[in-house]
Amino acid sequence: MPTPTEIAVIVPVFNEAENIAPLAREILAALAPLNRPFEIVFVDDASSDATWANISSERGNDPRVRGLRHARNAGQSAAVWTGLQATTAPILCTLDGDRQNNPADLPRLLTELATCDFACGARVNRQDTFVRRASSSVARWARRAILGVDFADTGCALRAFKRSALDGLFPFNGLHRFLPILVHGGGAKVREIPVSHRPRVAGVSKYGVWNRLGRGVVDLFAIAWYQRRRLRSVPFSET
Repeated sequence: MPTPTEIAVIVPVFNEAENIAPLAREILAALAPLNRPFEIVFVDDASSDATWANISSERGNDPRVRGLRHARNAGQSAAVWTGLQATTAPILCTLDGDRQNNPADLPRLLTELATCDFACGARVNRQDTFVRRASSSVARWARRAILGVDFADTGCALRAFKRSALDGLFPFNGLHRFLPILVHGGGAKVREIPVSHRPRVAGVSKYGVWNRLGRGVVDLFAIAWYQRRRLRSVPFSET
């Protein structure tokens, strides 16, 4: 019988053909020394370049690499959710497919799960444009003002968490941005860990100011409504 997968690394990708092979090898190199059964799940969000062919090639090189492909482009949240549903691993990790997240940080995040439910990266020395960094600062201020919680960097996709932390969550467009806030609101213990950040060396960014900042601020009001209306576990007795 094959050994059950303990850790699944979900990587949503869209038109990242040049990044697939080096990223797969970096993740394999980071996790192999842990001696824990793991898999890498690339979710191709209907790319129009050679992304899918390169995922298939890496699958041929190492069976721990899996590929899932959307029939149509559905966005990053949908790709993350597809990956989460397609594996039964009790420990889950996510990171972006542009190689700006460093897989070498994954073992440290996984170690944190001994004392928390959800470990999320907070990027140090971000290798982004001024506009993107300024947008993140505005978004942090808005989160504090509207939601009453202060996470330094909910936009960092580098995360490790227990599957149980997702209990009660449902998919929606924008989920990937609010995961730390939502699992915290559900009672999970969340911890932010400083992680490195790298400049993009291949491919192009899929996000601009509006689809990162503008839509994110609008979504905050929906999240605030949901958090207020969310049903909490209520103690009860039985006779």
